[in-house]
Amino acid sequence: MGKAKKIKISKGETKQPKTALADQIEEEKIVKSKNRQKVRIRNEDDDKFVEPSLTKRILSQARQQQMEIEEEIGIRQASKSIKKPVVKLGSSAEFSDIEEEQLSEDELDTSQYYENIEINEEDERAIQMFMSKDTTPMKTLADIILEKLTEKKTEIESQFSDAGSIQMQTLDPRVKAMYEGVRDVLTKYRSGKLPKAFKIVPSLRNWEQILYITEPPKWSAAAMYQATRIFASNFKEKMAQRFYNLVLLPRIRDDLVEYKRLNFHLYQALRKALFKPGGFMKGILLPLLESGTCTLREAVIIGSIVAKNSIPILHSSATILKIAEMDYTGANSIFLRIFLDKKYALPYRVIDAVRDPRELPVLWHQALLTFVQRYKGDISSEQKEALLGLLRKQYHHTITAEIRRELQHAKCRDIEVTEPKLEPMVY
Repeated sequence: MGKAKKIKISKGETKQPKTALADQIEEEKIVKSKNRQKVRIRNEDDDKFVEPSLTKRILSQARQQQMEIEEEIGIRQASKSIKKPVVKLGSSAEFSDIEEEQLSEDELDTSQYYENIEINEEDERAIQMFMSKDTTPMKTLADIILEKLTEKKTEIESQFSDAGSIQMQTLDPRVKAMYEGVRDVLTKYRSGKLPKAFKIVPSLRNWEQILYITEPPKWSAAAMYQATRIFASNFKEKMAQRFYNLVLLPRIRDDLVEYKRLNFHLYQALRKALFKPGGFMKGILLPLLESGTCTLREAVIIGSIVAKNSIPILHSSATILKIAEMDYTGANSIFLRIFLDKKYALPYRVIDAVRDPRELPVLWHQALLTFVQRYKGDISSEQKEALLGLLRKQYHHTITAEIRRELQHAKCRDIEVTEPKLEPMVY
């Protein structure tokens, strides 16, 4: 006889108690009902049955979602009971992402950007000798707006319907009220985002009138820096020049007169203004020198920005030519020396325009020394003789000898240098 096979019991089944063979035969004749129950879940789309394992997963996910909803409701109710702190624009406000690299005004020191100047009374009297006496007062943005309102009043009324003309019409009261609110923000601004209404000002046709409402003289230094960034990047050169001349330059000069040093944010605004070099020269540098009232302090501070930043040669050449044509002042000499020390390959027309017959101070001799050192090979022989003759009239006990030495060893541009002929080598 063969061995009886062992019946394998699956993991899910349980061992049944041993029964006699006769009892087993009797039990097999009777049909038993199984304990398996089917859970019927009726779907909307079809009438199929869902397996019990899938049913358990669905129920567990539903319980988990219900718990998450209850937790969110509890968090919201707790957050509503806590008052949020009000952030005010003040010295304790946190910096935004744009301003996180900037330091607070109390911790900033601009002495690392330019030299601190101390001028005694004798130097002040000597400088006043070279200041222009017939000075015209500088116009501000408010003066320009008032002149336009008075002079163009009849023209505006006749050409009000013309879309191409400059319209100085009365603004909508809602617009005026909105920009008065912007004015209040800019006067207290330290860091963070600016109002969106202010960012769209460069795209407006009557942007000067809108700026007049916001009162630029009352802006904080940080607001002036942000405004310069916006206007320098969105305006064309001519419009940027007007903003620099009417808004930025008067603020720079007022700050220097009041504090004897320039605020860090205003210094950074001048650097941003160089994004439009033509507007910087025509709107800040040349009007400052043409006014005849530019102090040495203003010249040194603005000159440090010119010296440390790259400026295209065409703008620098035109500026040097215009400065050379002006009446001599100490500020003119400082800017000439700074431009000449940048070692441009200047056109001959610019190089030819440097001389002044008056008795001049040390700054002029320093500028002349810098010019001779950089461009002694670009002057003609006639200009060399004229400069040597000028040194006989304009003498400085330490600088003139160095200038004369440089000129005597210079090779002029109109003298051809003949190279020695090489004799053939005999082997």
